[in-house]
Amino acid sequence: MLVTRPLHVFLRHPANLRSSLVWQCIRDYHSYEHEAPFPFAPTEDAILSAALSHVPTHGFSINALTQGARDAGYLDISTNLFPTGAFSIVRYHLVSQRLALAKHASSLQPQVDITANIATLALHRLHANKPIIHRWQEALALLSTARHLATSIRELALLSDELLFLAGSTTVTSSWYTNRAALAAVYASAELFMTQDTSKGFVETEEFLTRRLEEGEKVRGGLDMFGKWVGMQAGGLVDGLRSKGIWV
Repeated sequence: MLVTRPLHVFLRHPANLRSSLVWQCIRDYHSYEHEAPFPFAPTEDAILSAALSHVPTHGFSINALTQGARDAGYLDISTNLFPTGAFSIVRYHLVSQRLALAKHASSLQPQVDITANIATLALHRLHANKPIIHRWQEALALLSTARHLATSIRELALLSDELLFLAGSTTVTSSWYTNRAALAAVYASAELFMTQDTSKGFVETEEFLTRRLEEGEKVRGGLDMFGKWVGMQAGGLVDGLRSKGIWV
C-alpha cells in the first residue's frame, strides 16, 4: 500500500531518517517485480497525445484537453473521461516519456559504470521536456497539490526504477532502495533547475545533473552521510518549489 506524506513532513525528521521514509512511500513499485502496462485506453491515448501538442500554447489546462479531444475527432464532452482534468495531461507526459526510455537503453555501453548510464538516460528524459519547458512550472504546481501528490510520488519512484534498471542495476538490496530515493531527489531537482536554465541546449542543466550524481557517488560509502545527503537534496527541492510559489 502506498503511504502518502507531504514533503514538508519528511523534512521534520532527522536527515539520516529521511531516505528511509521516502522508501516507505515508494517501496511497492519497481521494475524488477512488475512491468506495468500502458495505463491509457486508445481513446484516452489519442486525446491526451493531441492535447500535449497544445500545451506550448495553452499550458496544462482544460483548454488544451478540449483542443486535444477535437483534434482526435471527439466531442468536447469527451474531456469527462479525465476526472483529474489538466493533471491527466501531466501524467500522460510522465508515463509516456518514462516508457520511451527503453528505446535508448540499447545505445548504452555495458562497460561504462552505472552512474554514467543513469546520467545519459536522465538527460534523455529531461530533454523530452524541452518543447514544454516554459510550461513545466504549471505541471510542477499540479504535481505538488494534495490531490495528486500520491500519483506524483509514485511516478517519480517508477522513473527512478526505470533509470536504475535500464542503466544496469540488477541487484535489489536495501541499499538499492536508498539509491532509488536519492536518484528521485536528484532528478526532480534537475527538472526544477531546467525550468530556469537559459543556456544553449540546456547545457547548465546537464552540468547540474552530473554534479549531483557525482556528489551522490562520493558520499555513498557511508550510510549516515548518504542519508543526510538525500535529505539535503529533498530539502533543496522543497525550497526551490516554494520559491516558485508552489507550496509543498
